[in-house]
Amino acid sequence: MEEEGEERKAAGPGPELGSGYRQFSGRHEFPSNMMHGIIAIGLWIGTMHFNALLLFLSFLFLPFSRFLVVFGLLLVFVFLPIDTYSKSGRRLSRYVCKHLCSYFPTTLHVEDIHAFHPDRAYVFGYEPHSVLPIGVVALAELTGFMPLPKMKVLATSIVFYTPFLRHMWTWLGVAPATRKTFSSLLDAGYSCIIVPGGVQETFYMERGSEIAFLKSRRGFVRIAMEKGCPLVPVFCFGQSHAYKWWKPGGKLYLQFSRAIKFSPILFWGIFGSPIPYQHPMHVVVGEPIELKKNPQPTVEEVLEVHGQFVQALQDLFERHKARVGYADLPLKVL
Repeated sequence: MEEEGEERKAAGPGPELGSGYRQFSGRHEFPSNMMHGIIAIGLWIGTMHFNALLLFLSFLFLPFSRFLVVFGLLLVFVFLPIDTYSKSGRRLSRYVCKHLCSYFPTTLHVEDIHAFHPDRAYVFGYEPHSVLPIGVVALAELTGFMPLPKMKVLATSIVFYTPFLRHMWTWLGVAPATRKTFSSLLDAGYSCIIVPGGVQETFYMERGSEIAFLKSRRGFVRIAMEKGCPLVPVFCFGQSHAYKWWKPGGKLYLQFSRAIKFSPILFWGIFGSPIPYQHPMHVVVGEPIELKKNPQPTVEEVLEVHGQFVQALQDLFERHKARVGYADLPLKVL
């Protein structure tokens, strides 16, 4: 893999796009094969299934005392300190990033690459969440497509209480999506990628349309305003086809999902496994919305900037959907 930060070759702009447009193809940049892709997926999300399977089999086939030992060992890994800058962890993470980008494949489209400066921090608002926001790998620091040397992806805090998964995702550049972490990362010069709809967005998923659960999600806008960091709309086309899924409906399910801040769903990929389908994904990055630093924005000011972001995301979606093969796809902002 090329060194981080090194400029990569990209396709030139189309006739309707500006001179700053750049396109990065995961399959072109990172030649791979099915085997490497499956290994990368296993390292990325396989630990979730490994933990569940290990506990289930231990409960079924081991004496209860030994099951408790297995459970206790998993608890140890919940609190085991992580070396964030482990060389072996970083090498493993680079492997995951490049082979995931090639597997689907994932293509990154940046409307104006010149609008991003390596000495600034940006807040990327990424939609949709879908079953899993897999396309975010195209923006990851270790993938190296974006000209930003410091980037973090913010994810639900439950990840960091999951044995093994917390190690892998920390090495991949993922951090807890808490206000304190978000603010401190921006102060340290890190650009942050956040999925505003979060895991609760999965409750509203529909087949045949894309859902962005945004209307009540204004916290990321407030923090961007407080820090004076530009807001960047991002949309991933094709991500919703990576898995097939089923979820119950009704008020009880909604109330339960809100209570646990998570929407339990059944999802599956190739042959009913956790391996996602190889459906091409296109991640489109819009131009940054410049913000003046405002340590104490009013509700009205936050609403105004939030409205600008939502409109920018909708415009981004409409500009690119036909170009990437989704001319009839609607976007619903809830």
